[in-house]
Amino acid sequence: MNLEEFLDTINEEDLRKINEEYYKKHNKIPTYQYSKIRDKELEALFDIEQKLAYDRFDEWFNNDIELSLDTTIFLEKLLEEERDYIQVYNEEDLKMRFLSPILRLVNFKTKYFRDFYDEKLIYKSDKFILNGEVDFIISTGLRKAKKPYFFIQEFKRSEEYGNPRPQLLSELISAIELNMQTTMRGAYIVGESWNFVILEKLDTNKYQYFISRSFNSTKIEDLQDIYRNLMFVKFEIIKEFEDNI
Repeated sequence: MNLEEFLDTINEEDLRKINEEYYKKHNKIPTYQYSKIRDKELEALFDIEQKLAYDRFDEWFNNDIELSLDTTIFLEKLLEEERDYIQVYNEEDLKMRFLSPILRLVNFKTKYFRDFYDEKLIYKSDKFILNGEVDFIISTGLRKAKKPYFFIQEFKRSEEYGNPRPQLLSELISAIELNMQTTMRGAYIVGESWNFVILEKLDTNKYQYFISRSFNSTKIEDLQDIYRNLMFVKFEIIKEFEDNI
């Protein structure tokens, strides 16, 4: 039996078990990169399921944050300049020309935490290792991220460049385990579309997650909502620190 014939006789679960036994025999732990992980690897490593419940975001999205006149003018001007280019920008162009000004306006840098970019994140269990660089993370620390609170993944023009959802979920799982928490929030970006995500730990190696509706950042109303949603995250993290003082 050649390799092609052998592969025809097994399924993905068989392949996962073969992979595990190989690493056990050679005393190695399989390593997965955030930037390369896909749904099938994620589902092989974890009991994880998406739940459809938009009302899970009510507390987050139905906030009473008001935009100042300066903020409104800034977002309108940014959109006027960049709207027609968002879908054609490459990754770095999109980041610097459109995303960076928004994140800078929110200003996640406080005395408690700050924003980190292309930051190394590693989570090790006795069965696998998740590691790599994350695009954007809100975390405690000055020079190096320590305790993560929120992620944004990933600055891509479209899903043909890689699906950011499983990448974000693997980062959120890592953060939950490293923080020893039960909930973690984040967002992923595909071109003009933003989706916010809530991940919850239910039990050992068992998770559920919720994905918000898409926010179209080329529409001023949605862009303003994106800004409010990010500001809410900032205020919530600050509140957590101040409540513990």
